[in-house]
Amino acid sequence: MGRHKKGRCVRKNKQIDNLEKEEYVKAPHSFVIHRGLPGEHIIELTKDFRRVMEPFTASELKERKRNTIKDFISVAGVFHVTNMSIFTKTELGMYLKLCRVPRGPTLTFKIHNFALARDVISTMKKQLVFDEAFKHSPLIILNKFSGEGMQLKLMATMFQNMFPTINLATVNLSNLRRCVCINYDLETKLIDFRHYAIKVVPVGLSKGVKKLVQAKIPNLARCEDFSDFMTKPTLSESEAEDDPSSHVTLPQKLSSRGNHEQSTSAIRLYELGPRLTLQLIKVEDGLLDGEVLYHELISKTEEEKLLIQKKREKKRKLKEKRKKIQEENKKKKEDKKQELKQKSLEGIKKKKENDILMQKYAKESAEATNQEDDDAQYYREEVGEEPDKELFQSTVGNKRPRSFAPRYKTKKMKLSTDKVKKKEFKKK
Repeated sequence: MGRHKKGRCVRKNKQIDNLEKEEYVKAPHSFVIHRGLPGEHIIELTKDFRRVMEPFTASELKERKRNTIKDFISVAGVFHVTNMSIFTKTELGMYLKLCRVPRGPTLTFKIHNFALARDVISTMKKQLVFDEAFKHSPLIILNKFSGEGMQLKLMATMFQNMFPTINLATVNLSNLRRCVCINYDLETKLIDFRHYAIKVVPVGLSKGVKKLVQAKIPNLARCEDFSDFMTKPTLSESEAEDDPSSHVTLPQKLSSRGNHEQSTSAIRLYELGPRLTLQLIKVEDGLLDGEVLYHELISKTEEEKLLIQKKREKKRKLKEKRKKIQEENKKKKEDKKQELKQKSLEGIKKKKENDILMQKYAKESAEATNQEDDDAQYYREEVGEEPDKELFQSTVGNKRPRSFAPRYKTKKMKLSTDKVKKKEFKKK
């Protein structure tokens, strides 16, 4: 017999189990959803932002109108989700909420300007988009977030915790294919969000040598000899365009051709999109709720803050009271359910006892009938005559025998005088 092959589902499950390593579990995962007024731009922007957050995000998340935020939070722990990005659209504009799951804080940004990924790529003269770059998380680069203010430190921490941390001692440079650059303008208080693909090209090679190193087929139509192609003084594209400040010495070998250890290479960035221009509006202590720690447009006095705090405390106490009443009602229902269950069990027990008694009675009746038949047969064999019917009949359970005949006669009912007169009259 041939060897049994495992099915496709079993093989896929095996691969999923292998992926659940400690580094994957500890990596920050995210949900990217949209809420508010419908529109094509907000849906496409949500999909582009999911592309930025890959691979530790739900790329094919199916969200519906009936799904609430609580639905996503309830399943966040199962999928190791640590943060949630919510795009909302109102009549006043579009907003982005960055939430730390499950207890907050929540940062609300207003989107002043944005450009979709397809629009950004279409404007580029040279495009670099490949699926291999999205198999690893991007490198996060923050600029000018070191100013004064609690909100700046909180923003920097929130952006850093959205992506996995990088260990410089063990990082593989071949996996760093993308980067996210976030710049903060201290004067305008605007944040520029950009997403780039990283390409590393060798430096110091002629154009012909570079083509050979990168395994490209050269065009030798204008050369009489191969040495003419090799000794051509034309500089490579990287030497002609790249700035010397972008040149780096590689500490390890890369997977791309021509980039060896301790060799000089140039770093190029190709924008992937989307582009976002954000402004921090509000910082809340909880998850989409709680005390407002910072607000850009509204400022409150200490008295107003104290009044809001008292209202929140009153609301919290009322919630706890309702929860306590609900738990008590739930306990009463459980006790009543247990009592009914106990009664039903006792009823079943009594029914079983009655069944046992009935079976015992039926057994005794059968034994008595068999004994009567045996005695009658013995009488026939010994005497040689048929016994009387009443001789071997016995009563079981205080019941009359089948051939029982009463010694008295039943009396007929006497009719009243009126009924007798009516009968005589009818006869006449």
